[in-house]
Amino acid sequence: MKPVRSVRQFALRFALVFALSVAAAGVVTPVFAAQATPAAPFASDRLSVEVRGQGPDVIFVPGYTSSREVWNETAERLAATHRVHLVQFSGFAGQAWSHGDGPFLAPALDELARYAGTLDKPAMIGHSMGGFAGLRLAQQHPDLLSKVMSVDSLPFFGALMGPQATPENLVPIANQTNAMLLAFSPEMFRAQQAQTAVGMTLTEAKRTAIIEDSMKSDPQARATAIAELMVADARADLGKVSVPFWAVYAVDHSGGQGALAPAMWTREYAALPDVKLEAVENSRHFIMYDQPERLNALIDAFLASD
Repeated sequence: MKPVRSVRQFALRFALVFALSVAAAGVVTPVFAAQATPAAPFASDRLSVEVRGQGPDVIFVPGYTSSREVWNETAERLAATHRVHLVQFSGFAGQAWSHGDGPFLAPALDELARYAGTLDKPAMIGHSMGGFAGLRLAQQHPDLLSKVMSVDSLPFFGALMGPQATPENLVPIANQTNAMLLAFSPEMFRAQQAQTAVGMTLTEAKRTAIIEDSMKSDPQARATAIAELMVADARADLGKVSVPFWAVYAVDHSGGQGALAPAMWTREYAALPDVKLEAVENSRHFIMYDQPERLNALIDAFLASD
């Protein structure tokens, strides 16, 4: 494989592309708003859940190093008609991490499935790594969810390197990324995040808060999670998805790469039966910040669909 950018540049960009979120106070145990009604008693050292409103269940999952607060505005709007479950993974955005250098992704998804199992076939909407989580649950637990929406997420994030990328030839880059993140001083990481935040949202007002949440994430958790995600490939099992699946993705023409996104999402989801692909123009990775009205309209249509 011959990447366009150097291995170091790609590893750095990939490791940090998801390390973004809206700032929020960290929590270490399940948290519920004053009016919240939990669907069922639930405790986990892999994630916590905040519940708002009443109605059909919908689970929102944030991305890599993100707080649940990335979905806050959407949750406030939907709580009038739905019971909204806001997940946050341990190790991210100030929520405690107690697993050292142990695995991140598989145990977190197991706990997410366990929580979803306490509900009656909820819908799931996930951003970035959260979208990958929704896809994995739909593949591995076909009767668990009613429908899934992924927001700017791919079944194999290595596809960002191009169609020639495979999990096998990304292992060295994933290992290098892991080591690099662990070697960063807080000052180095903050400086890199300041650069990366610009590429993740067009909305300047969100960038400082985004950086702060990534800074609150546990260094070991973020290093382990991104290394695992880089080589995680869900494409072989796309045919196992039997629930309605919407893949929403950003198209950013300002950086000169917008024309590439439709072809990539079409190619990477080609094996998923009846996938509904929806492009959101004039947005970067955090669509809920750059095009909130467009994303909210898509979420409403998704939740109302069969």
